Amino acid sequence: MRCHIDAFAAMDGAPSELLYDRMKTAVIGENSEGVVSYNGSLVALLNHYGALPRACRPYRATTKGKVERPYRYVRQDVFLARTFRNMDDLNQQFDQWRIEIANPRVHATTNRVVDAHFAEEKPAPIAHPAIAYSAVLTVERRVSHEGMVSVGGNLYSVPDATRKRVVEVQNHPKEVRIFEDGALIAAHPVLEAKNQRRVDPTHRKTPPAPTPETPRPSVGRRPLAFYDAVGRRLAGERAAS
Repeated sequence: MRCHIDAFAAMDGAPSELLYDRMKTAVIGENSEGVVSYNGSLVALLNHYGALPRACRPYRATTKGKVERPYRYVRQDVFLARTFRNMDDLNQQFDQWRIEIANPRVHATTNRVVDAHFAEEKPAPIAHPAIAYSAVLTVERRVSHEGMVSVGGNLYSVPDATRKRVVEVQNHPKEVRIFEDGALIAAHPVLEAKNQRRVDPTHRKTPPAPTPETPRPSVGRRPLAFYDAVGRRLAGERAAS
């Protein structure tokens, strides 16, 4: 859903119809009459933008190729043998590739320059609604012994003072929000990669400062003659007794 919202923003509008492969995030079933059932969250998102979903016909490679081929082109022409420092660097390199290589090329299927084709279709997308779409997915998650909650393959921290072992998690397009008894206790930016951890420093209690130890009494140095005199005195007291 975040990808849809970002794509529509980049296009300055939404297409009237979107073609989907039959993955479960889009298509959840089809009855004997050929009526397709779509994922309710996807339908709600597209309804907000005034768009309609359309599923590829099953086992029809030509239609599926329209969906799959662009991703293979991007994967092979952008990602293979490429290095990047972080996500911002990768996005910058991708934009440069898109502007200088992908869009000025003549498309092998349409035999048209991609930029020219985009310019022709620019008035066609549906204008953005006045109110942004609020994409919220609410689930329950268990808090680990380390004070972490697993969401989308990543771990997010909750405050040490969290009492309940099960909390409510809201997945927003750009933010993960965690609630305990209806109260917001944590908010994190969405981690794009997998197997990542994000710990908010304010969620961890500051360890108490160490208590200073009571200084031990020190013994002053004395000349050896002093200890010799003490020894003789103790020996005389024992002899007298």
